[in-house]
Amino acid sequence: MSRMSLFNSPLLLGFDHFERALDRVQKAQADGYPPYNIEQTSENGLRITLAVAGFSMADLSVQIEDNQLVVRGRQAEEEDRIYLHRGIAARQFLRTFVLAEGIKVEGAELDNGLLHIDLVRPVPETKVHTIEIRGGGKQGRTIDVKPE
Repeated sequence: MSRMSLFNSPLLLGFDHFERALDRVQKAQADGYPPYNIEQTSENGLRITLAVAGFSMADLSVQIEDNQLVVRGRQAEEEDRIYLHRGIAARQFLRTFVLAEGIKVEGAELDNGLLHIDLVRPVPETKVHTIEIRGGGKQGRTIDVKPE
């Protein structure tokens, strides 16, 4: 049995990648570790802040994979320590954020247990394309297509 899709309309052509992106977002929301904030820093700027207390720069990696921002954390096991109580989690994590096309990562900074990742959303250019209309045996005419 096939699944009903939001993008199943014949008027929405070529939007199947949005459906795949929504599926990835739904899967990524399942785990709440590490906690994070997303804030708008300017008209076109965003900042993702993850709480990664106890992780060093060597324990973290930030990568872009197929329009996804992927943050991984893995701490090395310290076998020489003997814990009487271990209340601070030292588990590995994988946190993904689906990025819209054109969003660029400006940089990442680790400060006091918080990993800040700065993003920029470029201003889209308005484009006008002229489409030639051809007829059977008649000379074509040009129509300007302008955005609304």
